[in-house]
Amino acid sequence: MADGIRVTPNPTAEQLEQLGVSTWPIWSCGVSSFPWTYDERETCLLLEGDVTVTPEGGAPVRFGAGDLVEFAAGLSCTWTVHAAVRKHYRFG
Repeated sequence: MADGIRVTPNPTAEQLEQLGVSTWPIWSCGVSSFPWTYDERETCLLLEGDVTVTPEGGAPVRFGAGDLVEFAAGLSCTWTVHAAVRKHYRFG
């Protein structure tokens, strides 16, 4: 997990079903930029949007609709939302 972020582009329907993604809550956010620290691991599936997340001291990671993304516990970063985001998410 490079810099605490792992992106899986276009996961299969089987992968998403095994994770139970369709039962996860949905979070949305408009175009913005903000700092964030993950107290625990988060896994999310972007339904819409375009985002760059830059870990403190690390390289920016860009992802968007259709990507399954994992963020490591303890990661401090800055989110830059280029296009409004809707995502399923799960902590832990």
